[in-house]
Amino acid sequence: ENRDKCVIGSSCNNQAKGIGITLDDILRYEINRNVTLTNQSLLVKISVVLTIIMFLLGLVNSILSLLTFQNADLRKVGCGIYLLASSITSLLTVSMFTINFWFILVTRMNSSINLSILRGGCISIEPLLKLFLYFDTWLNACVAIERAIHVYQGIHFNKEKSKRLARLIIFILPFCITATIIHEPLHRDIFEHQVKDDLDKTKIIERNSWCAIQYSRAVQDYNTAILFVHLIGPFIANLFSALFIIF
Repeated sequence: ENRDKCVIGSSCNNQAKGIGITLDDILRYEINRNVTLTNQSLLVKISVVLTIIMFLLGLVNSILSLLTFQNADLRKVGCGIYLLASSITSLLTVSMFTINFWFILVTRMNSSINLSILRGGCISIEPLLKLFLYFDTWLNACVAIERAIHVYQGIHFNKEKSKRLARLIIFILPFCITATIIHEPLHRDIFEHQVKDDLDKTKIIERNSWCAIQYSRAVQDYNTAILFVHLIGPFIANLFSALFIIF
């Protein structure tokens, strides 16, 4: 038996394999169908509490950052502009994560929700979450790179050019990220698994629906490469910029 694949359905009628794990994958079998939140498992209740705490902390952090970088003196160079934009993208990221969590929770608890609503959430929520998350990580990488350039150039560092470049990058970056992940909503759809009565095959006992992604081998390889670019790229930029400044 192949253990490296996720088997969906009692009859092994669908298999999923790939890099990464979604929130839907984590919570799918923990949420009880047609059961109120108070009667859900302890893991689900802990997840609810942690999500609320994360949202509140992220909200406070983003608001304080926004208030801080409203000061024009802190935006005399590109770093201040990047950090102002990052405070917005951080708020959008934590908000979209919270929306994603509650969407999965509510739709899994209530099996009567319309299929079109499920499909709309499946196609849009997680790609938007990735867009905001990648945008935020690249903005922080831009801060690190600019600081390294500032150290290298010293008194010759051009503040006005830095501000113009920051505004240009903030404008272009979302379009570049969207272009790299545009394949995701195109390959997302609702997978429906029906459990039928053993005696009466026309009678459906249970109907389970969840978001599924189906990639061809070529698209799967591309998606893996893009995942590494957006996760490792900012990390390398931060690491080498920090080492350069230290040395």
